[in-house]
Amino acid sequence: MKLINCSLIEFKKIGSEKGYLTPIESNNDIPFEIKRIYYIYDVPNVRRGFHSHKDLEQVLIAIKGKVKILIKNGEKEEIVTLEKPNEGLYIGPMVWREMYDFSKDCVLLVLASELYDESDYIRDYNKYLEMSNKYFSN
Repeated sequence: MKLINCSLIEFKKIGSEKGYLTPIESNNDIPFEIKRIYYIYDVPNVRRGFHSHKDLEQVLIAIKGKVKILIKNGEKEEIVTLEKPNEGLYIGPMVWREMYDFSKDCVLLVLASELYDESDYIRDYNKYLEMSNKYFSN
């Protein structure tokens, strides 16, 4: 992965012919304490996201199905396909994200470092570019 503030995380996959279990622990398997959990599902053929966060950290996991995530940090961008329930995409502060090509059965789990706070969102892409240039140049 080329982007600053992003990485793929492979979680443990424990199991046998009886099925699998993937444990995820705050500050162990992911680099922050989980304060909020939500999931996205039944997404029609639309793109979602179109924002960044000033401080929030997240891990996205396609616990079922498949989804593409476009991530940008101002100058660089990358597309990540999530389709393994034991793999997560860590997205740190000041990374723009757009989610698309959700499979019909996709359930995208999001683990967040903070409670919901609208003031942490950057929804205007031009404002994001201005802020990210300052953030990543330090």
